[in-house]
Amino acid sequence: MKTILILTAAIAAAAGLLSGCAHSTSGEVYSRDQARVSHDVAFGTVKSVKPVKIEGSRSGAGAVAGGVAGGVAGAQIGAGKGQILAGLGGAAVGAVAGVVGEELITRDNGQQIIVAMPDGRLIAVVQKADETFKPGERVCILKANGATRVQHEP
Repeated sequence: MKTILILTAAIAAAAGLLSGCAHSTSGEVYSRDQARVSHDVAFGTVKSVKPVKIEGSRSGAGAVAGGVAGGVAGAQIGAGKGQILAGLGGAAVGAVAGVVGEELITRDNGQQIIVAMPDGRLIAVVQKADETFKPGERVCILKANGATRVQHEP
């Protein structure tokens, strides 16, 4: 039984570390593939800013951690076949709870920033709401490797 608890703790810790590897949606955080590459730069004017929710990740780490924890907890109930069934039921309930928990924990408050470009086009960028932008403010638009971000004009 002690070995099962140690194994469960190790799996849950690994799943927690994996869920921590979720990509950031901040305008100030760069992924590894965006470092040491050129970024296209443009300037524009903020037209509007609207709060949005950015959904959380569903990497599977929450399901694994929840399933293991639920399975071990369920296996503590009863004896024989009842113990096995309780373990399986606990694993199923734990996996569902883990998926929901991971999504809620990794959810972010975001903002949709609509920017008027000098050529008259409007672009909308959604990113984490960790900076404040105001209509009429001049901003810098950076694009690289399929990602676009809005930053304050340097």
